[in-house]
Amino acid sequence: MKAIVATKYGSPEVFQLKEIAKPTPKANEVLVRIHASSVTAADTMMRRGTPFYGRLFIGLLKPNNPIPGTGFAGVVEAVGKDVTHFTIGDAVFGESVFGAGTNAEYVCVAEKGIIISKPANISFAEAASICDGPLTSLNFLKNLAAIQPGQKVLINGASGSLGTAAIQLAKYFEAKVTGVCSTNNVELVKSLGADHVIDYTQEDFTKSNTRYDVIYDTVGKSSYSQAKKVLTANGAYISPVLNMTLLLQMMWTSLVGKKKAKFSATGILPLPALRDFLYEIRAMICAGYLKSIVDKEFSLEQIAEAHAYVDNGHKRGNVVLSMNESI
Repeated sequence: MKAIVATKYGSPEVFQLKEIAKPTPKANEVLVRIHASSVTAADTMMRRGTPFYGRLFIGLLKPNNPIPGTGFAGVVEAVGKDVTHFTIGDAVFGESVFGAGTNAEYVCVAEKGIIISKPANISFAEAASICDGPLTSLNFLKNLAAIQPGQKVLINGASGSLGTAAIQLAKYFEAKVTGVCSTNNVELVKSLGADHVIDYTQEDFTKSNTRYDVIYDTVGKSSYSQAKKVLTANGAYISPVLNMTLLLQMMWTSLVGKKKAKFSATGILPLPALRDFLYEIRAMICAGYLKSIVDKEFSLEQIAEAHAYVDNGHKRGNVVLSMNESI
């Protein structure tokens, strides 16, 4: 099979397209022929090996798994002898455990891993990106922020993968949503249901007179110190971008005051919890409450271009690699 391989950390040029052996599923695994896989901001960080502490999980000097890629969507081509929930021909989507291996034509996934059947009303490209924006944002809004109807939620980075999903999820939970984005993305953010949009090139949300119950900083471009001025008395600043500043703020707010700074590593939640989130997301998609926004599709051979595009920090929604024609 064709696969992307990286034997060291670095720029997008570290990737090589190689012909390698197609994997054989173990007794408890399914072999998925991949139709699309995601390229996320987290993937680009893993390519660079940053932050450095992340290498404790993915490889200290080089990637433990040389094949990159996290989210995927495709069709089951073979099943192990102990598999009971999937059959050959099933359309599925999911995410690789430990975040690697899906930028290839095939991947083996444990039956009880992060894999469920694909909604019939979305494409493989859309399905491949579900485990980035929707999965992460559902964890942050539902679990971390415990979002409630009527609350005011501000989403910083509202036009990216996490942001476009967060707008729709917050509206699903009946919150009042403010999205922060650039001028070019104002109409997109409005179209997804945001009640109010702030163009960050024209206005600084941290100087607003409005107070928010939740500030979801999807891109980590603000901070608790800046955002606390516009939080309600019991408000929370939540972000998936962990750094030393946020870590110290989390420690401090856990001891002092009612306003909180919070972080969660969605990818290392227990597998049953992640699967439950996926089932919930699939139900929303099937009912028309949630859609995955795909900005650009690249071929497998164009992975360096795809990573460079994500690296520039201005993608709208999601970027995917399409391996096969949709069926």
